[in-house]
Amino acid sequence: MYFLGLGLILLTMKFMEFGPVAAWDWWVVLAPFGMAVAWWAWADASGYTKRKAMEREDVRRKDRIERSREALGMLSSKNRRR
Repeated sequence: MYFLGLGLILLTMKFMEFGPVAAWDWWVVLAPFGMAVAWWAWADASGYTKRKAMEREDVRRKDRIERSREALGMLSSKNRRR
């Protein structure tokens, strides 16, 4: 996502001919878009995206279980004395 944001900023600066970016070659300005595509391809191929989604789902599931236990008046695993 950072590559995409950087690419949009550089593209806008090149289009508006603002600052030193106006003198840069187009391939330098468009390079962050290529890096964003490469990052997304790697993330999908390596399973990084799926792994992060599963981690978020696990955290939400655990939070939901804790809220349910507290609503029922049961001791949550965080509040148990050993």
